[in-house]
Amino acid sequence: MQYGFVIEGGDVHAISDLSAEAESAGWDGVFIADALAMEAENFPAFPWFDPWVVLAAMAMRTKRVRIGTIITPVPRRRPWKLARETVTLDHLSHGRLTLGVGLGAAEFDGGFYKVGEAMDLKVRAQRLDEGLAVMTGLWGGSPFSFNGEHYSVQQMTMLPPPVQSPRIPIWVAGVWLKPNSMERAIRWDGIIPQKYKSMDRLTPAEVQELKQFIDEHRAQTTPFDIVVGGQTPSGNRKQAVKKVGPFEKAGATWWLESTMTSSWDKLEKRIKQGPPRPD
Repeated sequence: MQYGFVIEGGDVHAISDLSAEAESAGWDGVFIADALAMEAENFPAFPWFDPWVVLAAMAMRTKRVRIGTIITPVPRRRPWKLARETVTLDHLSHGRLTLGVGLGAAEFDGGFYKVGEAMDLKVRAQRLDEGLAVMTGLWGGSPFSFNGEHYSVQQMTMLPPPVQSPRIPIWVAGVWLKPNSMERAIRWDGIIPQKYKSMDRLTPAEVQELKQFIDEHRAQTTPFDIVVGGQTPSGNRKQAVKKVGPFEKAGATWWLESTMTSSWDKLEKRIKQGPPRPD
């Protein structure tokens, strides 16, 4: 299992410093959110920064850790611009980018409903599928064209291709037991599993069922990540390892530590404690 840390909001000047500290502390990845505004009764206003600018700074401060977004709502992105941004970051990081993608938060993502973006989840799903097809097609570095319901590209060649081959890894947010969502996720390089209309995370038993589903239904033989996460105890490494262990045993390949806090001292302390990796 590999271990990543998700840094959300906060001080834009400190994020790249924290990513360097995470690398020194033994984490395998550092990820940031891609959001405009999240607003709901149980989700107060929170500071967000442009992920591509911040990731560029992180790429220049680190040498080993993977960097990326958790998650980019592709349906409100122009896929050709996203292709250019991700390739640029893959080169800046010397091939360390991982792209987490999804539909966007269904009910309280102000980056959709406050600016006139599509709220219908079927439309978003279509845009996600087409957007990924366009983006990865342009990554190929060869003449590419596309004609879909939402996007069209006349034949063009976008250079350079990514550093990573066959492509930049794509993790897809997938709703466990929703057929269309699961079928989409297993076509790519990893899944960030979610529950339908629930903020609850999958249990180790559910992760084991998910792993079995992937083994039975995924046609490709390329590596595939199961990305789970949560919050482990700060200051108690033994308990942190104990919490994560059952997920690794169930088949998860990444644990993402997510500590949404306004206290950068607490965040830095948890990063320096290091990942919940068993001895």
